[in-house]
Amino acid sequence: MTPLLQASGLAKTFTLHARGGVQLPVFAGIAMEVRAGECLALTGRSGSGKSSLLRCLYGNYAASAGSIRIRHQGEEVELSSAQPREVIAVRRHTLGYVSQFLRAVPRVPALDVVAEPLRALGVGAAQARDQAAGWLARLNLPERLWQSPPATFSGGEQQRVNIAHGLIAAHPVLLLDEPTASLDAANRAVVVDLIREACGRGAAVVGIFHDEEVRAAVATRCLDIEAFRS
Repeated sequence: MTPLLQASGLAKTFTLHARGGVQLPVFAGIAMEVRAGECLALTGRSGSGKSSLLRCLYGNYAASAGSIRIRHQGEEVELSSAQPREVIAVRRHTLGYVSQFLRAVPRVPALDVVAEPLRALGVGAAQARDQAAGWLARLNLPERLWQSPPATFSGGEQQRVNIAHGLIAAHPVLLLDEPTASLDAANRAVVVDLIREACGRGAAVVGIFHDEEVRAAVATRCLDIEAFRS
């Protein structure tokens, strides 16, 4: 089976310009492949580079070396050298991302924040909002909050909006950075079910799960980033 996401020789080094160009190596030589239905969990101590790797895979960080290839609409795209327009297209149709923190336009209601990925795909406003409502209901966000901006929510409520926004478009490849952080046991269980369902429909998932029970419940394989520390 052809991998949906793969990386080879991947390295990241930060340059600290405020400190005279000091080089801060994070990882080097990472090789990974993720196929449809797999959930690859990134493991390692805090600061080992797990979130930096996810940001490289998403294109928020430029890789210092190596290759990142993703299967996008039947073709293989080299993300590490793709033009911005191509990266945007990949993110819209193929590559979903749940970060640790929700970033949303101020004063936009939670319902519209969650509906936005569907609207970007051309789904009508009413249908997108209906689907967004279903996601928020499943994630146990009270309906009284749906028309309020997420900036007014608690950390756990914001995270549930974040998860719904990242998963609603059913992207073929998903990057998840601690998706169950700030969640109680009941909502962690909901997210576990959502990740399993994504894998069941054939998504390739790469995630960071500090909760060992969550990791054990969703991961099909693990990749220890400590082994690639520079």
